[in-house]
Amino acid sequence: MRELKTFEYNDACYRISASGYGAATAEIVRQRRLLEEYCRQYESFRRSLEPLDVLPPGEPEIASRMHRASVACEIENGVGGHARVGPMAAVAGAMAQAAVEAAAEAGDEDMIVDNGGDMYLLLSVPAVIGAWVEGCAVGSSLRRLGFRITPEETPLAVCSSSSFMGHSLSLGDCDLATVFAKDAALADAAATLACNEIRMEEDLPGVLEAVVAIPGIKGAMAVKGDRIGLVGSVPKMVVHEDARLAEKVTKHEASGFEAGLADCK
Repeated sequence: MRELKTFEYNDACYRISASGYGAATAEIVRQRRLLEEYCRQYESFRRSLEPLDVLPPGEPEIASRMHRASVACEIENGVGGHARVGPMAAVAGAMAQAAVEAAAEAGDEDMIVDNGGDMYLLLSVPAVIGAWVEGCAVGSSLRRLGFRITPEETPLAVCSSSSFMGHSLSLGDCDLATVFAKDAALADAAATLACNEIRMEEDLPGVLEAVVAIPGIKGAMAVKGDRIGLVGSVPKMVVHEDARLAEKVTKHEASGFEAGLADCK
């Protein structure tokens, strides 16, 4: 049984399962300080809702990852234009991956870092990740939806966005959008993009197909109302039996809302 510890820093809440917990948390603090200093110098990086044409000089590696993810995540929006996201749409996933990489360098071989619903996993034994859909009725089968992820599928990013959960900006009307990729910054940005573009149940197929067409995206899932859409390569879906799932969902007390994923084991 994995033990997940909670770590809060500034406005972010993490749940971390790793023997290299100290290395992971130290890397989170280091990367946040670098990124915050960069954002103080270049407000456009923090505020832009579209990819920047040119990345300001002196960027830390995490800003480069976020920028590349932002540039990659562009799809046709179905009304004659294009949908895009800015680099900050990738921050949570990028931070989660950096923390896992630091723990791996410290010798850990089994780790999960969940940054408010944006996860990066490197596993030695399987894990079941439960999806929390805030708008579902208590008895809904969607409340028991999970993904069984094997070591062979990792490292893997599992990143989610919701129009109704968390304190991040959302421009859509989507209960939950989850994206799977090897690059967590890319998965995070793509999940935000999908969530922004889903406003009704009929949007699910087209948006998900467009998101999976982005190079580097393995698969995607989205929930809107009573409908669920799945496209691409998605880990095995299972029905979890964790009665305490709601208690395990990562959230920061300042947000007042839950995020979209939780580790069931």
